[in-house]
Amino acid sequence: MPQPRILFVIGSLRKGSFNQRLADVAAKHLDGRAEISTLDYRDLPQFDQGEEFPAPPSIADAREQVSQADAVWIFTPEYNYSYPGTLKNLLDWLSRPLDPTFQDKTTVLTGKKVALTSAAGKSAGAGVRGKLTEILDFLKSDLLGRQVGIVLPGEAFVTGEYEPSADDVKAVELQADELLDSIG
Repeated sequence: MPQPRILFVIGSLRKGSFNQRLADVAAKHLDGRAEISTLDYRDLPQFDQGEEFPAPPSIADAREQVSQADAVWIFTPEYNYSYPGTLKNLLDWLSRPLDPTFQDKTTVLTGKKVALTSAAGKSAGAGVRGKLTEILDFLKSDLLGRQVGIVLPGEAFVTGEYEPSADDVKAVELQADELLDSIG
């Protein structure tokens, strides 16, 4: 029996991002139990309705990766109590119907199991997770009940370094287990 496929989406494009560290924790915990891949969306064009049919190749590829995944797991920072612009751009592209006549409003995110995790400042990413919940509910995604919000230590923003605590690791591992159970 094939392993479930989970597609990671990292909201920060910064090399060594704090949220990438959490994704690494999740990938290690799921090793041998799920096939993990990460969506590289740094080269997507800005959303332009005039360019969506036919979809540019990078968009078609991103949609295909989402379509082939059993679940999508978003790890994202919080920018101004909201989502990073690059992540919003990706979601705008993924939110569009695949049918150019718009008769079928199904998107690659419709019914897709999605998990949300955020490493951020004192809010623990509550703003970004709330706004993403609104978008994903609107798109009729199947949002995992457990969300994880991690409060980053202040020095992480000064040094650029973050080592997840034992509690942070445990929270991500529990979320990984719940996600795996929900798609298994």
